[in-house]
Amino acid sequence: MDQRVTGATLPRRDFILLVTCLLLLTGLAWAYLLHLDRQMAAAMDFDRRMITMGMSGMDMNRPWTLTDFFYTFAMWAVMMAGMMAPSAAPVFLLYAKTRTARGEGAASPSVLLFGSGYLSVWTAFSALAALAQWALHQTALLAPAMKVASPRIAGAILIAAGIYQLTPWKQKCLTHCRSPIGFLMTSWRNGLWGALQMGFSHCVLCLGCCWALMALLFVVGVMNLLWVAALTAFVLLEKVGPAGVIAGRLAGAMLVGFGILRFFY
Repeated sequence: MDQRVTGATLPRRDFILLVTCLLLLTGLAWAYLLHLDRQMAAAMDFDRRMITMGMSGMDMNRPWTLTDFFYTFAMWAVMMAGMMAPSAAPVFLLYAKTRTARGEGAASPSVLLFGSGYLSVWTAFSALAALAQWALHQTALLAPAMKVASPRIAGAILIAAGIYQLTPWKQKCLTHCRSPIGFLMTSWRNGLWGALQMGFSHCVLCLGCCWALMALLFVVGVMNLLWVAALTAFVLLEKVGPAGVIAGRLAGAMLVGFGILRFFY
């Protein structure tokens, strides 16, 4: 079956369709993030003007409502889609190519369900991240820039993320993400339900590869789009770059060093 997949060619129409969908997903996600960033900047600027005029401005410490949580969750979900879609593109294309090799056709609901299973894991992660952000807000540990206000907590996050980058669990998950063909060969499931399960299972290991990097957003600012873009590029480098494994380990060592400095100084 490996030879069939290696020799298979994805039909041009299917390739264009898949790439277009991934580009649209990524583009729409980033368009929303840019729109949200402008809205937040305008709101903060208005608040500063109100304070300058002697008025109270917005209460950044007010308790969250269910609506606040929903919008925060939506922000995280869209951000995860925009960040992870580029590095997930190779496995989506490989899955479609494998279906072609098996004579099942590439452009089908199965490919869509594979992607849905993948995104469902990052959606669940987004809910947990929104809960973490809510907890930080409720305990007054979240700065207006949506990053942790305590240098020690920030340092601890950096150290934890750096150490995780060097663990065998990280390396196992990264190896899976860099070479997903083994997963497709050994864990293939037929049918629509099988496609959803495969997308979910693959993304569980993808989450194991990247969750600690996503946690860094609480240090640099959840909506700091420069850092969001930098992390997106780094995840892509780790997963598809020729020196991805080395880059991941170097980043881990650097994160530990910066974390120690942030924690103690």
